[in-house]
Amino acid sequence: MNIFRSSRTRTLSQPGRLARTAAATAALCILGGVGSAYAYWTATGLGSGSAVNGTMQTVTVDALVPGDTLQTSLVPGGTADVILRATNPNAHPVTVYGIRGNGTATADGAHSGCTTTGVTFTPPTLTQTLTIQANSSVLLTLQGAASMGTSSVSACQGAQFTIPVTLEVRK
Repeated sequence: MNIFRSSRTRTLSQPGRLARTAAATAALCILGGVGSAYAYWTATGLGSGSAVNGTMQTVTVDALVPGDTLQTSLVPGGTADVILRATNPNAHPVTVYGIRGNGTATADGAHSGCTTTGVTFTPPTLTQTLTIQANSSVLLTLQGAASMGTSSVSACQGAQFTIPVTLEVRK
């Protein structure tokens, strides 16, 4: 009995095996990259930090302290400068963003008969900001900010007027 053996051998398809190997390698690279990204973004660290939020002290506004002098006088039908001394008691500079009136003008105590003062305050429009340095004061002259109407009684002659003013300041 003759047995024939075939010399033909069966070869595995190389292109299919190469494609599967390449796909598996790509999947491992992608998963490795995702794992690295996840590890990077979820990493935690140790350390400490602190911050202090202090309270801003009130900037005070005074009119005519000793040494300040008036440059203009207020007369019926006219205007005059308003002089303010702003004091910043804070350890940091502050910036003035606005000035506005905060009540009715009153005459000094020596002029009790000055019941109708006719004095009004017109706050200036700030075209630039003003900085008050830490622990210091500045003298502000608001040109023509006070006016006196012709309805003022004659008992107001020679009086000094108090005009309540508020400054808007920010750190």
